[in-house]
Amino acid sequence: MANVLWLQGGACSGNTMSFLNAEEPTVVELIVDFGINILWHPSIGLEIGTQVEQLLHDIVNGKVQMDILVYEGSIIEGPNKTGTMNYFCERPMKDWVRELAAVAGYVVAIGDCATYGGIPAVAPNPSESTGMQFHKKQKGGFLGPTYVSKGGLPVINIPGCPAHPDWISQILVAVATGRIGDVLIDEFHRPKTFFTDFVQTGCPNVTNFAQKVNGGFGKRGGCLFYEVGCRGPMTRASCNRILWNRTSSKTRVNHPCLGCTEPGFPHHDLKKGSVFKTMKYLGFIPKEAPAGESTLGYFIKAGMEKAWPKNTAVTEASK
Repeated sequence: MANVLWLQGGACSGNTMSFLNAEEPTVVELIVDFGINILWHPSIGLEIGTQVEQLLHDIVNGKVQMDILVYEGSIIEGPNKTGTMNYFCERPMKDWVRELAAVAGYVVAIGDCATYGGIPAVAPNPSESTGMQFHKKQKGGFLGPTYVSKGGLPVINIPGCPAHPDWISQILVAVATGRIGDVLIDEFHRPKTFFTDFVQTGCPNVTNFAQKVNGGFGKRGGCLFYEVGCRGPMTRASCNRILWNRTSSKTRVNHPCLGCTEPGFPHHDLKKGSVFKTMKYLGFIPKEAPAGESTLGYFIKAGMEKAWPKNTAVTEASK
């Protein structure tokens, strides 16, 4: 059995709503089949008021074991690093988080706000929000760059706005069954199981993108969406491999990918583009090459695919 405590800071509860829609496994299966015991959750927990406060004290003092601390939302440090903008159980939430993280078997940050600071951390950031162990791309965040849990791992980040429900439930299963040590994480502490492929993988417009064939809004077979800010080629997430509601994804319904699993979200750099416009060279080549590829290599590949479109690989989604 794994005891889970779920807390929310600067959050909209979007990741909780996503989590409750998990399918493989479902929340019920987490409890019945995988031994997850939810000590408390702000949306579904039965305890209120002083009962929750007493539970937190018991965890900090070692009377109640907490195997997994799940945190949703940004850490609010304002004003002036006091954390008093976000009070919880008679104290700033950040003080609870620091003490609970010190005794947690593992810490899992859910959603962009918890992982990188998310929307609340966008300048001018009046709430002084940050992520658990990252502030945007910079490692450190609230717990600091050297933090590791009692289980020996740094904060496990499940980004997204919101995070896919099955990313959350499957990582909880990995911890509960003792297999979390087999899960490899990348430089942003994201499990590679879910954050290795680009969103382009499985996108029905990927072939047309490679050939630089433009369509239009509502027209299947076109890729105008890259022109208006789609970040699928530079965003690592399995949205087109593990579908949302096991049915679809943004790009499958011809909506631009917003790049919400990357630490730069929401993207608003006027030099590198935004969620509304992608900066390009020569009218079709992106100014920012996809992550993991050199600019020169990408230019060469893009040129070859445009010249010899028949050689372009067709993904399962476009067959």
